[in-house]
Amino acid sequence: MPIQVAKHAGFCMGVSRAINQAAETAQQAKDQGFPAYSLGELIHNSEVVRSLKDKGLNPVKTPKEAQGGFLVIRSHGVSPDILDESRHYAEKVVDCTCIFVHHVHRLVSDFSQNGAPVIILGDPDHPEVIGIRGWCRGEHYVIHHASQIPELPESAADAMVVSQTTFPPSSWGELTEALLNRFPRLHLCNTVCRTTSLRQAEAEVLAKASDRMIVVGSRHSANTQKLFETCRKWCSETYLVDSAADLSGYPMDPAKEMIGITAGASTPAWSLKEVVDFMNDLELNGQTQNTENGSALPEITEVPADAVEAAAEVMEAAESKPAAPAEEAAVEKKAEAPVQAQPVAEKPQSFMDEVAANIARIRNGQTVTGKIVQITDDEVCVNIGYKSDGLLKRDELVDKDAKLGDEIDVEIVKVNDGEGNVILSQRNIVNRKVWNELMEKYARGELVDGVGKEAVKGGLLANVDGVRAFIPASHLAQRYVEKISQFVGQPMKLKIIEVDEGKKRIVASRKEALAIESEAVKEAVWSKLVEGSLVKGIVRRFTSFGAFVDLGGVDGLIHVSDLSWNRSVTPSEVLQVNQEVEVKILSLDRERERIALGYKQLQPRPWDNIEEKYPVGTILTRKIVRVRPFGAFIELEPGVDGLVHISQVAHTRVEKIEDAVSPGQEVNVKVLAVDPDAKRISLSIREALEDSAMVYDAAIPGEGNEPGSMSEVTASELQAAAEPEAAAAEEIKEETSLERAMRKAREERDEHDAAVNEEENG
Repeated sequence: MPIQVAKHAGFCMGVSRAINQAAETAQQAKDQGFPAYSLGELIHNSEVVRSLKDKGLNPVKTPKEAQGGFLVIRSHGVSPDILDESRHYAEKVVDCTCIFVHHVHRLVSDFSQNGAPVIILGDPDHPEVIGIRGWCRGEHYVIHHASQIPELPESAADAMVVSQTTFPPSSWGELTEALLNRFPRLHLCNTVCRTTSLRQAEAEVLAKASDRMIVVGSRHSANTQKLFETCRKWCSETYLVDSAADLSGYPMDPAKEMIGITAGASTPAWSLKEVVDFMNDLELNGQTQNTENGSALPEITEVPADAVEAAAEVMEAAESKPAAPAEEAAVEKKAEAPVQAQPVAEKPQSFMDEVAANIARIRNGQTVTGKIVQITDDEVCVNIGYKSDGLLKRDELVDKDAKLGDEIDVEIVKVNDGEGNVILSQRNIVNRKVWNELMEKYARGELVDGVGKEAVKGGLLANVDGVRAFIPASHLAQRYVEKISQFVGQPMKLKIIEVDEGKKRIVASRKEALAIESEAVKEAVWSKLVEGSLVKGIVRRFTSFGAFVDLGGVDGLIHVSDLSWNRSVTPSEVLQVNQEVEVKILSLDRERERIALGYKQLQPRPWDNIEEKYPVGTILTRKIVRVRPFGAFIELEPGVDGLVHISQVAHTRVEKIEDAVSPGQEVNVKVLAVDPDAKRISLSIREALEDSAMVYDAAIPGEGNEPGSMSEVTASELQAAAEPEAAAAEEIKEETSLERAMRKAREERDEHDAAVNEEENG
């Protein structure tokens, strides 16, 4: 008897992807010197977990245990809170959530965003269900049996109904019918994975035709357990085994019995192959003893595709509407008929058996492995084990280095092109793989790489890994784009925002991709900024109130008051656009995304050592910068101004200061007082004029030159006569000048303080 192996057995796409990504992550972590973890066991299979542990991936129970390492989120998915916690503790998070599970997350999140209720069909303790519950934003209920429906509150009348992706399809139909009987307004979303439906349907067909069934997989796996229950329902002799070693305790005779083999979605290929090889050896050894009778060695076959499709249709019909008894009998007959394609020698064939025996074992869209038997300039001939070889056009051959005798995977495009030829394609497989990868990135919100191809009305056509993408003009850039053709031939990052499954086309946005990248850059820059630290940046633009500096992805502002110690400057007088400058971070406001920078803080302070630079009594020539009713401000140097009080601008009393001086006028001033603490300097134009007055020592021309006049008196006589009087006069003069200077200094200081206060207060 032939051993029949289910086609949809072993790893599903989600599990296979998770294991491959986990292995890659473990290697990356090892190369970079980080530990690697998975949040819980990656799948419910001890052999796979042990294999990944050997590669460096260790399961942990909480994200905190993965602190400082790489953390893999398994295909069951987690709640948003757990995901955020994982990103907080782990150095890197690799989300391997199955794309179909992720789809359920999005469904419940969008539906319940305003608090709408959700009903989940599944095991409440299963990790996938726990994760789905975390995405619900309102009331949610988990049920797995019809007896729980009466316990649901009336508030669940308008709920959305979803299910665990591995939920039995037949149970979905039973429970949803019971739910609709109570709540007719429910929103049903069948989220049972298509692979699960096919696997269950195939197992049912195989179990009905087999004397014994072997289900390979872990007893801890929910989908394997459900597969086992389905098989046992139709075949009482059903065995659940982890590996071939577990088969030794079961009596089986492959030479005389029909034995079917299937495997759960978390069962690795090597475990399934080990069981198949064991059964094959057992069958061959038993058959060898009978070869003298001329019996042919049996072959290992697959369940006919038509039988699987028929059974899947039955299950899908049951999911949407329970069948009447008469319909069930007819459907069951339809599902069972193709299984008779492998006739039992001891039983006479019926008409249906003969029809089923002649059904083709290939179908359109099926992927098979074949061997290249001929290569021409236009076509490649591939032996696929069918009654006729398949033809593959050269441009449909992806592997251009393929040669005679090579085995390649091909897709059946047409079983019969009208002339008896089987038309094959290899590019379809690659395109489907690329499309699936794009859909996974779309589900995860990841960016994709594209190249602009053609400017069209309303936007740009781009190529994303061979898939046509349309980018609306409004999504090309963050600002209005006048010339769309400038993007033709340009590589760009894109975010997929819409998908056309039927035409395999996508709508993408470069603007959203730029925003995501910009946000990532901002986060990286903000994480490094520290208040009070010195950083370098590029001056980008000026405004009336300051200068904006690019700090590598975020802009900071140097306010005009922090540009220079000189208060009367404009930004362009101090800095230049595109100039690299070093600045000090004065303050950070993360919520408002504002960064205050200082430039003058890194420049020398003009008031340092001011008393040494401008000692009292010094006469200077400077320019008047401002005139006020109480006096004139003189700029001694940038950032240092002195005040000439109105009483010190001229020898005579001045009623209106504009009558004596004006802005821009250059004058001589004398330093009267310096106060570095108050940053005030008192100046005098009047005393500068007095000190610089000329002294005439020569005799006045035309006077005193006659004989006998005073000029004839000898110098010694004049000096002798003048010394006593001069000494007395000098003593009186010094005393009077000192007193007067002290009095004036006090008055001017008071007036200066009042004037500065008035200036500062506006």
